[in-house]
Amino acid sequence: MTDSRSPLSHTPLSLAQGLIRCPSVTPHEGGALAYLAEILAAAGFTVERPVFSEPGTPDIENLYARLGEGPCLLFAGHTDVVPPGDASAWRHDPFGAVIEGGELFGRGAVDMKGGIASMVAAVLAFLERRGPDFGGAIAFLITGDEEGPAVNGTVKLLDWARAKGERFSHCLLGEPTNPDTLGEMIKIGRRGSLTADLTVHGMQGHVAYPHRAENPIPGLLRLAQGLLAEPLDTGTGHFDASNLAFTTMDVGNPATNVIPAEARATFNIRFNDLWTPATLAAELERRLAAAAGNDVRYSLTVRPTNSVAFLTQPDAFVEQVADAIHAETGRRPALSTTGGTSDARFIKDACPVIEFGLVGQTMHQVDERVAIADLDRLAAIVGRVLDAYFPGDAATQRQA
Repeated sequence: MTDSRSPLSHTPLSLAQGLIRCPSVTPHEGGALAYLAEILAAAGFTVERPVFSEPGTPDIENLYARLGEGPCLLFAGHTDVVPPGDASAWRHDPFGAVIEGGELFGRGAVDMKGGIASMVAAVLAFLERRGPDFGGAIAFLITGDEEGPAVNGTVKLLDWARAKGERFSHCLLGEPTNPDTLGEMIKIGRRGSLTADLTVHGMQGHVAYPHRAENPIPGLLRLAQGLLAEPLDTGTGHFDASNLAFTTMDVGNPATNVIPAEARATFNIRFNDLWTPATLAAELERRLAAAAGNDVRYSLTVRPTNSVAFLTQPDAFVEQVADAIHAETGRRPALSTTGGTSDARFIKDACPVIEFGLVGQTMHQVDERVAIADLDRLAAIVGRVLDAYFPGDAATQRQA
């Protein structure tokens, strides 16, 4: 019988249940980081809980834990979750961590408390097999601000760690990367995200006297067509083509007999590694100027962004993770850069980073849930990664 104080008493399921039962909706810590801190400290990790602040944003609690010396494999993630919405629409309490039909229900089950639980369980089992002198270091970098503004979380936690002299060799970020089945996909990069606001300036007037007004709506349509007429690019070896999508157009005009003074639009670009925010802004201005000519008066505001495109070149670490996935699932994962942004965009400045986690089909949905078998399988994959990253007589010890 396993001692309840032993690291092996913490299974992926028990850890996931413990985390889900902490109502850590951004920006509230909800007890999730305290729960992890206690478990990691008991396993010998040095654990710190820095809190970061920024005017106009909520204070955020974070966690950093490290054990060992030498090459450091970093595990990263977030314990904050999006709101559950109408709890009565859920089959079970969104923070109840109820098991039904081989699945664990709860907010954060896949995004990404389940992923953290599997990573922690794998590390604890690895330390039980190998002991504290495994030839390197393991660290956890966990934020409470990924689902929020991402201002007082990973980006500041990395700066804080760097100032303390912490250095990392590689990072595995446990975001839910698989579309349908565990083992399908590793993320080796992400597209950038840039949002801009376009305003066309006219002159208000009576519809019956259009010569005394200047209607901005035709001008806005003309400029929009100018932005969309040609693709931004055709993609690269690892990235799809960049895409520009208008997300809103508005004149704010309640009257049907008044020509409005302004027409506004907002658009977002998901861009690949052919672009930077600065080169994109320049291209937008070029296209708008060509479309406007001397007829359309407009202004463009490009919003600040911390989401830039990046790529982690496939290396031995990527192969180790892919091999571990194949060994446990029989699948060779695709190396992808699809999807939205993640905290990997910050971690990439500290070390090479890839993402692999659970199946993301139900993330942010009512009845978010994860297959218990997937929690166990993900932990087994991470265990294989650890054995490969810190070689020794790992194969013998795995069989013991």
